Amino acid sequence: MARFRNPISRTGCLPATDLVFEGSLEINQGFRCVDVWCSIGTYSCFEVDMIVAVVREVLDSRSALIPEAVKKLMEIQGIKVNIEADLSKHWTNEEYQAAGAQLVRNREDLLGGADVILRINSSDAREIAYARRGSLHVSLLDPYNKRELVEAYAKAGVDALSLEMIPRTTLAQKMDVLSSQASLAGYVAVIKAAERLARIFPMMMTPAGTITPAKVFVIGAGVAGLQAIATAKRLGARVEAFDTRPVVEEQVQSLGAKFLRVDLGETGQTKDGYAKALSPEQIAKQQEAMARAVASSDVTITTAKLFGRKAPILITSKMLKMLRPGSIIVDLAAGSGGNVEGVEIDKEIVVNGVRIIGIDNMPGEVAVHASQMFASNMVNLLRHIYDTDRGILKLDKDSGADEIALGCVIVRGGAVVHEGIKAHYKGE
Repeated sequence: MARFRNPISRTGCLPATDLVFEGSLEINQGFRCVDVWCSIGTYSCFEVDMIVAVVREVLDSRSALIPEAVKKLMEIQGIKVNIEADLSKHWTNEEYQAAGAQLVRNREDLLGGADVILRINSSDAREIAYARRGSLHVSLLDPYNKRELVEAYAKAGVDALSLEMIPRTTLAQKMDVLSSQASLAGYVAVIKAAERLARIFPMMMTPAGTITPAKVFVIGAGVAGLQAIATAKRLGARVEAFDTRPVVEEQVQSLGAKFLRVDLGETGQTKDGYAKALSPEQIAKQQEAMARAVASSDVTITTAKLFGRKAPILITSKMLKMLRPGSIIVDLAAGSGGNVEGVEIDKEIVVNGVRIIGIDNMPGEVAVHASQMFASNMVNLLRHIYDTDRGILKLDKDSGADEIALGCVIVRGGAVVHEGIKAHYKGE
């Protein structure tokens, strides 16, 4: 009966004289009926809260929202939260319900009744059919590598927001999922390595003699790398690090690590803070310099990723032969091709006595805090893009979207709208 102004702004007004009811009027949960007077007459308006649905992850122990985050979202005028039953292994259904969430046991019903769908990993293409046309899907969409999925959202009329594409600006820091999860990945990488290494990390002076500290080499001083450096130092290791961006040398040294200088010529970083891709000549020079550092280290942690592209090979099979048996390598780029030649995703393998750890979802190893941080990012994102006064999501220029939303909305109104992604699909 209501004429929706916008699928996400589920508020509609019709002249009261146009509404004819037979029998009693039943208002479904979430709706309310009010009379509004304006200059051209009295209108009957139907308003329904924006439904945020959270889907249970598959093969991932993290959750997109935790009870505390549900409570914060429920405090926002016009938002209600539905969750899939047994959403988390770490919080009970009752804890979510106590925070205000409604439990939905059927995933098809959950998706079909949602205005916004939150999840960590992108959905199965088959589930898109369950989503309501005009709803918004929010996840780590991987739009550069999942073109078919992105175009399926467009074909179904489901808007899609890619969390990887949130700009790395000061304002967007509190919504930056990549940074929050990368920080945990860096921490876990060191803990995993320390557990597998048959040596202790710190120096110890004992009656039996002095034990020298383990040497840890970190390749890449982004968020994950810096956290790995800090964690290894706290555990007492001697830490050295390398990054193609000279600008991060001061950050590395501020954590107590030594920065490995390699003259690669012009390098730098993108506007979003990512390291720029190197030429084949630069990669060869980098590998030569790093080979000595890797060979002398007990633990090497690689973190080099190129957003939207295959990760560069930094440690070759030839370099692996130079390492001492018992050395540990943790490859945090395993999921995007790997920095170590021969690494296997989600496996630990031993090559020439060197253990190579290729766990893709390192944050999932500390799922409680990973979920807590992810959920906080989601609350901040929704607060930023939801206009409580108008009851709409600001996803394009017409609705008042800023550079943050414009930078991460991939699909809108049945089309791929992100200029960078469109150019990528055209091969530009």
